[in-house]
Amino acid sequence: MNLNRFSILLLFFTASFSSARKPNVVFILADDLGWADTTLFGHTRLYQTPNIERLAKRGMTFSRAYSASPLCSPTRASILTGQNPARIGLTAPNCHLPPVHLKARPGKSAAPGQKAIQPDSATRLRTDIPTLGKTLQSAGYKTAHFGKWHLGPEPYSPLEQGFEIDIPHWHGPGPKGSFVAPWSYPDFDPNHPKEHIEDRMAEEAVAFIEKNKDSSFFLNYWMFSVHAPFNAKEELIEKYRPLIDPKDPQRSPTYAAMVESMDDAVGTLLDALDRLKIADNTIIIFFSDNGGNMYNVVDDTSPTSNYPLKGGKASQFEGGIRVPMIVAWPGQIKPASRSDALVQSTDFYPTLLNILELDPAEGQIFDGTSILPALKGKEFTRDPIFTYFPHNPPVPDWIPPSISIHHENWKLIREFHQGENEAHRYRLFDLSKDIGEQKNLAAEKPKLVQSLDSKIEAFLQESKAVVPLPNPKFDPAKYQPELEGKNRVGRGKKKPAIKPAKDDGFDPKLQGWKARNAKYTVKEGVVTLTGTAPNPFLGIGAKQFKKETSISLRVKSPAGGPAKISWGNGSPKISTIPFTLKKGEWTELTLTIQPETDLGILRIHLPANKAPVQVDRLELSSGKTTVTSEF
Repeated sequence: MNLNRFSILLLFFTASFSSARKPNVVFILADDLGWADTTLFGHTRLYQTPNIERLAKRGMTFSRAYSASPLCSPTRASILTGQNPARIGLTAPNCHLPPVHLKARPGKSAAPGQKAIQPDSATRLRTDIPTLGKTLQSAGYKTAHFGKWHLGPEPYSPLEQGFEIDIPHWHGPGPKGSFVAPWSYPDFDPNHPKEHIEDRMAEEAVAFIEKNKDSSFFLNYWMFSVHAPFNAKEELIEKYRPLIDPKDPQRSPTYAAMVESMDDAVGTLLDALDRLKIADNTIIIFFSDNGGNMYNVVDDTSPTSNYPLKGGKASQFEGGIRVPMIVAWPGQIKPASRSDALVQSTDFYPTLLNILELDPAEGQIFDGTSILPALKGKEFTRDPIFTYFPHNPPVPDWIPPSISIHHENWKLIREFHQGENEAHRYRLFDLSKDIGEQKNLAAEKPKLVQSLDSKIEAFLQESKAVVPLPNPKFDPAKYQPELEGKNRVGRGKKKPAIKPAKDDGFDPKLQGWKARNAKYTVKEGVVTLTGTAPNPFLGIGAKQFKKETSISLRVKSPAGGPAKISWGNGSPKISTIPFTLKKGEWTELTLTIQPETDLGILRIHLPANKAPVQVDRLELSSGKTTVTSEF
């Protein structure tokens, strides 16, 4: 065989191998990014997302894409399993808390002013459920997870759910301490001062791509952006300050800067795929885990607005669950195309199996469906989608525990046991005419309500969902329906999540805590305290925490030494639990205390020396009450 013929055959076999290689999958999941937080739909004049627009030009943008929950962890679980949170039992973002519950449980009680008892969510994503990571790993894909997880620490981390790499291997609800270094992830230090965590995650993701450019890989990049805490690169914040319009509901320069850093990370990945010449063999999905955050405070305003949608994160209304979505697949999806197909986060898993010609596991259940026909621009019909959210967190536009169904252009919300004599209550909207959900048509169309509600009931039965129960201790005299949809604990107002004890010297930066016998600073998510007198401590009024309460904290002391937690409700008896801080190391502690009545005044006593002590996270959890302070 002469050299020319050999070269031709070599090129033939190389080309055959390349064409036979299954496409790479890059899944980019933004955190708390609202439907109106990008320039995709023409509803923002402040935020700048040129790289997301760049991605949209390569593929298809969906205008009716929904997360399976208005909160993060349930949606994340739905992406990995293709199952609805109702079926999994994971319906609340509590996977960072110490208690381990693998299944949902019926709730035990509710306040007398509430008509329904909320179920207790699972707190971990079980490892016996097939996941997208495990399936692609078994198919020979190199797999890696970067960024936020929030489905449980080991043994429920990405490393147990099908991913060979997990960076920064953090199970918490958001970035650890700060977006801008110094941060405080265990065993994950910044490469340089003021490094942005999203820049770093994109850099780590690119390193993974470069290493595996000749293999099929699944890159699961779940961004920390744009979740709290709200901070950003100073130069970007200053860029947006002169662009603020006080009349625009999107008017936070900090949040705008956070959106830009998120968009920059998307651009970093696109640049790498182009540079390595593998973009044409890569499927890219861009999505958000729920709607935009409208209840925290940053720059003296709410982080964002989801207008023209109603509600936001933690709300069953459209603003809480309708999210931006793009799928790019060169040569298969028409560039710069748009679709109004009804899609949900449960659809990604079965869709990718369909595209990659992989079989599901024996007996595997999907609540989603393959949207491949829609991606190909063909006619696409589907069964209804369901959003199960049996909780009522105190956010604007909250409603009682509920489930919604989207079918064609109709949306029905069932509010469990909110009617007369424990009956359900309903809200019906025609989203083709009323995207802002202003007119409830339930009374005008009782037959349609009945038809859609029968589908809800069939789904709940088939999925074996643990549902809210009527509250047998409901007291009509204490029922306050006028508070529905209001900020019940003022999370959207300029006040701390925990009401401080009555005393002088309250500083909002401490989020309800007070420093005593110590001077302190709060910077980039870390409180630094230096004792000025014996017995320095952080204290707070915590009467709302009763019976068994867990206290989690992360603290660092250069000198180390003895410390303790004390509590008391004004009686002579003060209870304490001692603990010891290691010298010069970040220490994570979770202590459980058993007050006789309530915690009263809670104090965290620090080592009595003049060496500064750093605290970057405090969390109190009792029953259904949890308050996290990330400074």
